[in-house]
Amino acid sequence: MTSRVLYLFGSAAPPVLEAAHVVEDAQARGWDVCLGLTPTAARWLEPQRPELERLTGHPVRSEYKMPGSPDIWPKADVILVAPATFNTVNEWALGLTSKFVVGVAAEAIGKRIPALAMPCVNAAYVRHPQFDRSVEVLQGAGVRVLYGPGGFEPNEPGERRPEGFPWERALDAVGAIAGGRS
Repeated sequence: MTSRVLYLFGSAAPPVLEAAHVVEDAQARGWDVCLGLTPTAARWLEPQRPELERLTGHPVRSEYKMPGSPDIWPKADVILVAPATFNTVNEWALGLTSKFVVGVAAEAIGKRIPALAMPCVNAAYVRHPQFDRSVEVLQGAGVRVLYGPGGFEPNEPGERRPEGFPWERALDAVGAIAGGRS
């Protein structure tokens, strides 16, 4: 049986440091995982990059390919953007695609590739009026945003949740959006 392909795109928030565990969990659910990172997240994970590439069997990407270069990843069946920072959510909603992961996620809307986002933002950021607008724009475009009850619930600045980032919920939602296969 062929694995379905999950693009796991992470922004620079502390849960991205758990990428290897998330990849392993997704693989245990039958996914072929391709890992993409924002530039800052890529810098944070640079020491782990060789292990992440060995684990996924694919290059970890944080930059667009050169024009005319072949795609080095298989086509995505589902895209999960998590953790999605305040900046990533807003860039995606506004169509600001200077970052590889945001550009691919934005294009997924037009290609009708199922996409999910699980924000990782604190309560101060969500009080900014653009955040709610961006969530609404993404939802209106068909992106499933796992935010609020049943998804990520913001904490106060500087606080860490003892239960951690809800990766399990994100991967459950990937399975549900992919037609029940997780």
